[in-house]
Amino acid sequence: MKIDIWSDIVCPFCVIGKRHLELALENFEHADDVEIVWHSYELDPSIEREPGRTLVDTIATKYGISAEQSAASQRDVAARAAAVGLTFNWQDAKYGNTFDAHRLIHLAAHHGLATAAETRLMHAYFTEGVSIGDVDELQRLGEEIGLPADDVRRVLAGDDFTQDVRADEAAARQIGITGVPFFVLDERLAVSGAQPVETFERALTQAWQGRTATSDAGRASGTHGQAGTCVADHCAI
Repeated sequence: MKIDIWSDIVCPFCVIGKRHLELALENFEHADDVEIVWHSYELDPSIEREPGRTLVDTIATKYGISAEQSAASQRDVAARAAAVGLTFNWQDAKYGNTFDAHRLIHLAAHHGLATAAETRLMHAYFTEGVSIGDVDELQRLGEEIGLPADDVRRVLAGDDFTQDVRADEAAARQIGITGVPFFVLDERLAVSGAQPVETFERALTQAWQGRTATSDAGRASGTHGQAGTCVADHCAI
């Protein structure tokens, strides 16, 4: 069973949603038969690689809220992350352009390391305060997960996988995705947002049972379908 996931590295709900899915898979008897496919989604394609502002100030400006409100929202997200064993170091987070990071993940996918790349890049931004738009940092992180140094250098210096990122984003628009994380299980069941672990457990069971149904009339045609969509906390454009 395939799980398609649209996410952005700097989206805290994507990190939390990813962790919730992982916890659900730990209790899913068919977990070994699950394939996860990552898709690019840029929350802010126009932002600079390294804006030079704090996360609190960036979010306050983007959404027209006060710095106090922005800080309070980050503390809330950090508490939710801590509940599932994650550390959100929002005070040091450097929110920046993620386009090159997404291209790096596509390179990683060609080496069977897409999930490793997503995990490492998210942790770098989410916990370590790494500037995810810095090509030198991306070079280091790419090599760290086992990608050939020359391949990483070539990708970051050129435009390799640009079309792959754009294709993912076009698919998101076609499906109607306006926020991430967004999960599509077996091309038929969608889960939107950082849903609770229990929601993912039910979705996994439902999607698996749907594979054995005698009719696939409920399978969406060309849009992955929206039946069973659950809407909760997510990051939107």
